[in-house]
Amino acid sequence: MTSTTSQRPKRLMALDVLRGITIAGMILVNNPGSWGNIYAPLTHASWNGLTPTDLVFPFFMFIMGMSTYMSLRKYDFQFSTAAIVKILRRTVVLFLIGMFIAWFSMFLRGVCNGAEFWESVLTFDHIRILGVIPRLAICYGVGALLGIAFKRKALAWLVAAMLVVYGIMLLFGNGFEFADNNVIVIVDKAVLGEAHMYTDHVNGISMKFDPEGLLSTLPSIAHMLIGFLCGGMIMATKDNSLRINRLFIVGTILTFAGFLLDYGMPINKKIWSPTFVLTTCGLASSFLALLIWIIDIKGYRRWSRFFESFGVNPLFLYVLSTILAITIGVVKFPSDSTESGYITIKTLVYNGLDSLCGGNQTLASLCFAILFVLFNWCIGAILYKKKIYIKI
Repeated sequence: MTSTTSQRPKRLMALDVLRGITIAGMILVNNPGSWGNIYAPLTHASWNGLTPTDLVFPFFMFIMGMSTYMSLRKYDFQFSTAAIVKILRRTVVLFLIGMFIAWFSMFLRGVCNGAEFWESVLTFDHIRILGVIPRLAICYGVGALLGIAFKRKALAWLVAAMLVVYGIMLLFGNGFEFADNNVIVIVDKAVLGEAHMYTDHVNGISMKFDPEGLLSTLPSIAHMLIGFLCGGMIMATKDNSLRINRLFIVGTILTFAGFLLDYGMPINKKIWSPTFVLTTCGLASSFLALLIWIIDIKGYRRWSRFFESFGVNPLFLYVLSTILAITIGVVKFPSDSTESGYITIKTLVYNGLDSLCGGNQTLASLCFAILFVLFNWCIGAILYKKKIYIKI
């Protein structure tokens, strides 16, 4: 990552705010005080269905597509050495950051649980290869190259083809069942191996199932490209009213299409079903239109300053929050109040909040998540005030 204090080009403020809301939301839902005590809207759907929590990652993917369009404009969407080097460099760096987070988590847990140092260091034989940031890396890299290779009309047809092909794979490959014969599981086990996959739990059943697996990366790329196309649609005009109209129309069409097709092809985040792509892209488009009206047309901006701090340094703050969460949840300190004789910072803070909340553990869990978001916001606010923008 590099930082810059130079003057940033004028941009659509609503997009920064939406990005900030999304990052703040990702940090909030990823860091409850206790995973056993969470309010229902702050949990993912167990399998089929959609909760507010299920929106944060796809919203960020949609925004990444729009940002990629704006970034590639300076290359006039043409293949060039500079464009290819930038795309490949960002893809590799992002993927390595994701791998580092997976390694750091395993390393720290190993050391804190008494494992040998070098045994904890050399965890690569069972490290999880894919995840949120690796998926962002792959989707950015492939999506950016496709954005250069195809004109927008052809790109729209390509997106449709990707979703149709993936939908057929799911329908004929038992893709809507949480089972070992699910085509997604079969592909991941064959290519990645079980040692490098996530262990998921659905309705009391536990098995190797990666929600950011290889096969489900295909609709994720289509997801990013829908954001790319929407970026081109709104950048084709400087009239914010026209931008709003276009975004609302696209958002309404996609959302209704997703909900209607849900009857035969359930909305499911863990398999990134085509209906999940359509619905979440539609909601993201409509929400962005609303924010443009509130912020860029009506000028109601004071409330959004909190989210701007997240929106201008999104990946840095997300990675930082993840590293911090791993550290405070794993590193142990001596304590006479626990049977083991040790306690983590997270447990210590959560127990204090539990006392303040009168034993309401779910409320205490939410308060912990909010405090964690605020802590990360303080760091982001300092960077924003000093006009430090950390980029990859």
